[in-house]
Amino acid sequence: MRAANRDLTFAGVIVVAPGEADVSITDEQKTALDALHLRKIDLADRVLVVNPGGYIGESTRREIAYARAAGKPIAFTDPVGGAGMTTRVRAHRE
Repeated sequence: MRAANRDLTFAGVIVVAPGEADVSITDEQKTALDALHLRKIDLADRVLVVNPGGYIGESTRREIAYARAAGKPIAFTDPVGGAGMTTRVRAHRE
């Protein structure tokens, strides 16, 4: 995610990225972060899902559904299975 953020920023894109937690967080913090991520989607013109190897977790699936409901264009860095999750982009160097 950091590489995509960096490359998009250098390309002149304003990146509104989700927060990163490298330590354990409480349930309350998780709930707050989930809500914050949805607000960030509200601010975004489009959503790029960074999904190495095609993996998408439950929280990300909820965020994708939210973005779709809001009419946000969505792209993925890697192909994924499942209906409607096929737009792939190369937003960063590999």
